[in-house]
Amino acid sequence: MKLTKQTVRQALAKVIDPELQIDIVSLGLIYNVKIEGKNKVVIRMTLTTPGCPLAPVIDEMVREALYGLVEDTEQDVIVNLTFDPPWVPEMMTEEARLELNL
Repeated sequence: MKLTKQTVRQALAKVIDPELQIDIVSLGLIYNVKIEGKNKVVIRMTLTTPGCPLAPVIDEMVREALYGLVEDTEQDVIVNLTFDPPWVPEMMTEEARLELNL
């Protein structure tokens, strides 16, 4: 599979938030995907709360989802966590909000 922003987002849509049980793309946690060179992915993302104890788990899940799109998920995937802007439920897709009854 070719490394593009679209294929990265498709792969990230398979990452399910362990607490909310909805994928991180539909939750609106992915702010930006950038491809650098031939094989490096830089992801700017957030979490639902700054104190999320599952941050390391989600980071690992993101890297695992991109396995096969990049050669080395430790060196070729950069996950930048940010809380600016802070996540709000309005960032979710309509389907995700409906699933959570929001």
